[in-house]
Amino acid sequence: MPSPQSLSEPDRRTVALWAADCAERVLDLFEAEAPDDDRPRDAIARARAFGRGELSAAGEIARRFVAGRAARDVHGAAAVAAARAAAQAAGVAHMGAHALGAAGYAALAVGLAHPDQPDAVSAEIEWQVGHASGEVRAALLTLPPVGENSSGPLGAGLLSTGELGRIIARLQTALRASAT
Repeated sequence: MPSPQSLSEPDRRTVALWAADCAERVLDLFEAEAPDDDRPRDAIARARAFGRGELSAAGEIARRFVAGRAARDVHGAAAVAAARAAAQAAGVAHMGAHALGAAGYAALAVGLAHPDQPDAVSAEIEWQVGHASGEVRAALLTLPPVGENSSGPLGAGLLSTGELGRIIARLQTALRASAT
């Protein structure tokens, strides 16, 4: 039985486009530190191409870690989070829950880049929810709450812990509220 975090391939393609948009909003934070490193930009482009049906899930699953390696080559916390947002967007081809990882890392990057703006993360989450189509929201709402299912990235581990886990929980709450 597949993980409830997987999503169907059509739903993964739908949420991949949204995840790419979320990641692209913070790409400049990475590129400001590493202007010659195109791995995150390429990951976002691949997520979009997957979303449009131009790339196969199998091919993208094999390449999903490339952008994540870019996070090891920068030092600023916001740049690291931005690279991880792109990597998570690319990971949607493998598992739909990575879309929440892309959005969560993007919101985290915004917060890290603007520590003097206490509402920066909330404003980013508001944009993300407002930017999500009905189809994206419906697909994301089928995912289990962060930290409650161990069969994917939303389980115990990286996406469910610390500030990132709290951001994803806030995002899921906002998505549920927007559906009513």
